[in-house]
Amino acid sequence: MSPSLATPFAHIVDDDEAIRDALSWLFRTRKVESRAWPSAEDFLAAWQPDWRGCIVLDIRMREMSGLECFDALLERGNTLPVIFLTGHGDVPMAVGALKKGAFDFLEKPFDDNALVDVVIRALESNARRQANQETQANVAGLLAQLTPREQEVMQLVLVGKFNKVIADELNISMRTVEVHRSRVFEKMGVRSAVELAQLLAPGRD
Repeated sequence: MSPSLATPFAHIVDDDEAIRDALSWLFRTRKVESRAWPSAEDFLAAWQPDWRGCIVLDIRMREMSGLECFDALLERGNTLPVIFLTGHGDVPMAVGALKKGAFDFLEKPFDDNALVDVVIRALESNARRQANQETQANVAGLLAQLTPREQEVMQLVLVGKFNKVIADELNISMRTVEVHRSRVFEKMGVRSAVELAQLLAPGRD
């Protein structure tokens, strides 16, 4: 059964059944939901762009390697944080993966609690990213409700200009500015210019 799109999972991708079982048990002890995959190919075949969570990926596997899987995920636009499990000789490769955007790597043998701590940080990072994307989509929907004139007034409000200055710049009355300003606040669901600026600020969590 395919994992629910709404549930965040730590996806364990490792061709060693004993490792998969051990990590699944470890994550359960820390109340981290997980799914285990016996190969990179199986994981990629099931992968969906709307999945939430993170990926715990072994670098060395018999068929497709973890690095090859990572490259395939990058090509697909994957946004799940990727944590590599590496042997001593794989550290340079793991560092190279970090430069490509991997979340972290742990060298075997790793400390169980250290691994779970990294996984939890990765899950939290993905949750923040998802929330940010949802917020941006909501803000875009609100902005789409504004008329062209309301957008003009909003931009001038955001740079701190007073109603009289806005009226002069747009060649309209102060009363008209007040009406547009009020409608902007109402449509955007804010009560002040400060709240409006906070809503539109880039990089909000």
